[in-house]
Amino acid sequence: MSIAFQDIRHSYPERGEVLRGLSLAAKPGEIVCLLGPSGCGKTTLLRLAAGLEPLQAGRISLGGETIAEPGREVPPEARGVGFVFQDYALFPHLTVEDNVAFGLRFVPRGQRKWRIMDALARVGLEAYAKAWPHMLSGGQQQRVALARALAPRPAVLLLDEAFASLDARLREQVRDDTLHVLQEAGIATLIVTHDAEEAMFMADRIALMNEGRIEQLGTPADLYLGPASRFVATFLGEVNRLPARLHAGRAETPIGTIDLGNRLPPGGLPGEDGAALEVLLRPEGLRVLEAPTPDGPPAPLAGHLAGCGAVAEVEACRLLGATTLVHLAVPDGQGGLLHLHARLPPGIWLSRGEKVSVAMDAERAFVFPPEAP
Repeated sequence: MSIAFQDIRHSYPERGEVLRGLSLAAKPGEIVCLLGPSGCGKTTLLRLAAGLEPLQAGRISLGGETIAEPGREVPPEARGVGFVFQDYALFPHLTVEDNVAFGLRFVPRGQRKWRIMDALARVGLEAYAKAWPHMLSGGQQQRVALARALAPRPAVLLLDEAFASLDARLREQVRDDTLHVLQEAGIATLIVTHDAEEAMFMADRIALMNEGRIEQLGTPADLYLGPASRFVATFLGEVNRLPARLHAGRAETPIGTIDLGNRLPPGGLPGEDGAALEVLLRPEGLRVLEAPTPDGPPAPLAGHLAGCGAVAEVEACRLLGATTLVHLAVPDGQGGLLHLHARLPPGIWLSRGEKVSVAMDAERAFVFPPEAP
């Protein structure tokens, strides 16, 4: 079934309004990540969907049927919504099998055992049915919580920061396992996270929230490659900030120019030549090329690289496993230096003080008006 939120508003006395007219829908089998900074209303939206908070304004529907509106609430146990909490909320005095059975109180007794073992098999823990929660690793406890949520066969599954308490190495494995389980289950899923990489890994679509509203909704590629605002661009990953000037429909920066064309952000840009702009450039969009020749600047660059590039000095070079991070200093054209980061394939090594040519990939550059002080 699909779940839909229409014009949801919610306030707390001590915090004020945390959801401000939010509308969102998740289709059957779709994984939607609610991404955003702490306090933007992500968990509140899940709690409203689960019936753990009374709805103050708006409407929540499941499969087209209203389950919550002001003054009328379907009880949480009758909604068909599964919830995996951040702390897993396992009962320490119950075995793994009994923890999973807790959500099956309304299932006929003859079917419970089969449903329990089916849920545990989905998460690869059927051999741990008689174990106690304290005997399990953090990743195994998370999978038990997921099995307990899936056992009643909910119409919608909600996960609230379900991987936050795991260490980095284990988090990657558990996320991967969970993604496969959710795809096989084929139910609408809402996942709350503040980790942009996690959202891009897990989600079919991302709803990036800010101050109780959805800043941008779309696929991970939509948000990463086509951010609608400076907030979206910076939240989805590291950016280099380049000062720029508008000239004849182009943004001129110290390392090249960008033909604006259809790349204008919502609201457009100042129309007069000479207006200040800001270019946000992803580290993988800063291309490090051949060293400049002794006789002059580097030769013009072809393809989709913007402008003719610039000469940069290497400040540091660090291998980060899958990529190499290079710190570069580039003249800003006003007597100062810009400190930029570039991500290169592993195996490329540059020495401190080495001179290189740099240019930017216009497909990884986003132009905005200068940020207000």
